[in-house]
Amino acid sequence: MTTSVTTFYRFVRLQDLPELRQAIRDRCLALGLKGTVLLAAEGINATLVGPHRQLETFIAWLREDARFCDIRPRWSETARSPFRKLRVRLKREIVTLGRPDLDPAATTGKHVPPDAWDALLEDPETLVIDTRNRYEVSVGRFRGAVSPDTESFRHFPDWVREQLDPQRHRRIAMYCTGGIRCEKATAFMLEEGFPEVFQLEGGILRYLEEVPPERSQWDGECFVFDDRVTVAHGNQDGSHQLCLGCGEPLQPGDEAHEHFEPGLCCPRCHHRLTPERRARLAEKRRQDHNAGGG
Repeated sequence: MTTSVTTFYRFVRLQDLPELRQAIRDRCLALGLKGTVLLAAEGINATLVGPHRQLETFIAWLREDARFCDIRPRWSETARSPFRKLRVRLKREIVTLGRPDLDPAATTGKHVPPDAWDALLEDPETLVIDTRNRYEVSVGRFRGAVSPDTESFRHFPDWVREQLDPQRHRRIAMYCTGGIRCEKATAFMLEEGFPEVFQLEGGILRYLEEVPPERSQWDGECFVFDDRVTVAHGNQDGSHQLCLGCGEPLQPGDEAHEHFEPGLCCPRCHHRLTPERRARLAEKRRQDHNAGGG
């Protein structure tokens, strides 16, 4: 039996955050939805899971608010529920770049639909940049794209200032998982003086949904921030598992490595596994096991 997943975001100035948080939480609970909703002064970012009809009911309710009337949710199906509970949180940013002052609602890069994206990948005059973090890039990427190899999106501005030059890199195309990071990243690039900046509309997820595998320029799977870990073409459930110690996807060979301990650590985070952290993770694993009825 499959369950539906919907993701959406909207950059729009919000002021009534505590009241909005409570209203969204109450509505989600009434409909039996799980997932994560982030709210900040700059907008909303959400991934929710549940029966399709209840999700549609929630989207229709949210669109009654003029600030969210043009939300365009993206849909997928999964055989396993990617969330165990509902979280509705207030944040400084709905995607953390360390620049809450940026306003993607006013200025952002030119949106390129998936069916036109490959032309940018193949253009030698265009620098294609993957705005995601190192561990996300490790499981899949577009051919020929440049990765900043960052540990956090917060580090992206520093990488741009150190490695790129608006006079030399005049045509830039950027992509991320669902599009939201590119909204802020392209706004930042334009502020820095880069003259021509593009972004993949709907991100990798929309590309994998609309472009057939035989025409795709995507290699691997796409990391997602829920219990599915990764998705493949057609937004089908992927094949990767997560290291519960560091939250990064396991790589081929990790499970056979001497420093891999299921539920505790992988070769990349083994050195950070103090006795105290080992005890905390072991207790979390026990609680999750009991919650699952096992």
